Amino acid sequence: MRIVLASGSPSRKQILEQAGIRPHIHPADVDEDTLIARYGSEPMVVEKLAQAKAEAVAAHYPGDVVIGCDSMLLLDGELQGKPHTVDNTIARWQQQRGKRAELITGHHIIGPERTYTGTSRTTVYFGTPTDADIAAYARSGEPLKCAGAFTLEAMGGWFIDRIDGDPSSVIGLSLPLVRQALYDFGINVSELW
Repeated sequence: MRIVLASGSPSRKQILEQAGIRPHIHPADVDEDTLIARYGSEPMVVEKLAQAKAEAVAAHYPGDVVIGCDSMLLLDGELQGKPHTVDNTIARWQQQRGKRAELITGHHIIGPERTYTGTSRTTVYFGTPTDADIAAYARSGEPLKCAGAFTLEAMGGWFIDRIDGDPSSVIGLSLPLVRQALYDFGINVSELW
């Protein structure tokens, strides 16, 4: 049995590898915009996106554990996904600097005989980077494909004052939540090391 990650995210892969698991990577081909339009902008949309990703690849891996994840930032009552462009990233950072927001990461985990769905919420306290640092960070390309337009574990870490909650979920995959899913499936984490 192995862990299959239905994501091409290098951060999610790194979390699992640093925790002793070498996942098989199979990015899901899911139309996120259509799903967001269908489920709206409620926080549960991250679980629906995670479910769609896991289900899109699970048929290829019977008997394995397939993990689908999706993250969004809840800032000022609005869910925000990936900024995709330098201009959007700059605008996001100008809006979020100095504020507190909630990073929501949905998980859908398909085991050999059952599924587990859950969400991890972590409060993020943004620092107050200068306009020059915001522009340079946006031009680096790092935050363009990240929920909330930042990374905690790389250059974006310079601009996060603190978090309250699960640091692994901010990076993209909650180890405590995955551990609980594995236990529900009757699998010890150490069996996968």
